[in-house]
Amino acid sequence: MVVETTRELEALEAQAKTLMNVFATAGHEAVAPAIIQPADVFLDVVGESLRARTYVFTDPDGAELCLRPDLTVPTCRLHLARHVDPATPARYCYNGAAFRIQPVDADAAHPREFRQAGFERFGDVAREEAEAKTISLVVTALEKAGLTTWTLKLGDLGLFSSVLDEAGLSPRWKKRLDDAFLRPRAFREALKAFTRGVRSAPLALPDSLLSSLDRENTEPSEAAVLAYLEEKGIELFGTRALADITANLVTIAEGREETPLDETAAKLISDYIDVSGPARTAGAKIARLLKGARAGSGAALETYDRRLALLSNAGIDLDRVMFSAEYGRTLDYYTGLVFEVHTGTAGTGSPVANGGRYDALMRAAGANADIPAVGAAIHTERLLAAVRGVSL
Repeated sequence: MVVETTRELEALEAQAKTLMNVFATAGHEAVAPAIIQPADVFLDVVGESLRARTYVFTDPDGAELCLRPDLTVPTCRLHLARHVDPATPARYCYNGAAFRIQPVDADAAHPREFRQAGFERFGDVAREEAEAKTISLVVTALEKAGLTTWTLKLGDLGLFSSVLDEAGLSPRWKKRLDDAFLRPRAFREALKAFTRGVRSAPLALPDSLLSSLDRENTEPSEAAVLAYLEEKGIELFGTRALADITANLVTIAEGREETPLDETAAKLISDYIDVSGPARTAGAKIARLLKGARAGSGAALETYDRRLALLSNAGIDLDRVMFSAEYGRTLDYYTGLVFEVHTGTAGTGSPVANGGRYDALMRAAGANADIPAVGAAIHTERLLAAVRGVSL
């Protein structure tokens, strides 16, 4: 929905007031993170898709900055600035603009500038309880704003990781599949290609360069790539370019001697990502796949069941909750539960709200360790349209 009239602006402001009141009543402090942010943190953690859609620019002093593509990362940075100990429990809420580059033919549900009303929880030791409270609070806020028709979709990156462990994959294969999983539309084809042993087309690069690259030694690897580019007269633009090029070349170097993915392992993974349907029955389907699973997989299934029970206890109608094993979001920083809320007025690619667990993000933002963190954001223009019964 394109906001053009005073009436629409007033409606959005009134809606935001309702949402923020719900968050504040639940114990979240209202904050207003800066719109302009250091680009490096975002570009390291948001994932390939969103990285290409982030507005990045350089100030006169040469610092690379960006317009925030979401408000989660800025809120993490705000928390770190406030607390010497990043594990200090805290809850924040916000309402403000975010910015993402969109295709020329993007529809009204995907504007370049849009509003997010959301909240973040840091330092909760009781993980599943915090997740259930997060989802329950999102649903409460949506309903307080007037939304009556909604469905909830869950995904679980922790379960996916457990399936990879159960498949007996090497750390290298696990990393490759973790990376591919962030691109759900391409994951199935990637899995087939990995099983057949299909590799990237060889590049005209010296073996000495590829052999010198090491994923665990970033600085010398980037130095080797930079020296090669300078030798060839190839100019770099932006601080991310060298890191991205090096990471791609490391993947190519590692793939030169990589054996194909084991077919039994690939079948287990393929069967898992086929699991989709009511959340009530999805756990049993996964348990059958992982019969005789290791302790880690069993723990992940127990977490799944416990989370559903907590959601039910919080008043969430589980008949409106679906699970999709291949759903993993497109942001690199999510590490466990992921979810999105849909209405009948927008397509599946336009959820009215989404969120999840992102324990590793605080480390990327500057902490010295992972910190328990979970949050959610509501796309307020989509919500207003859904409440009005308008299709975007």
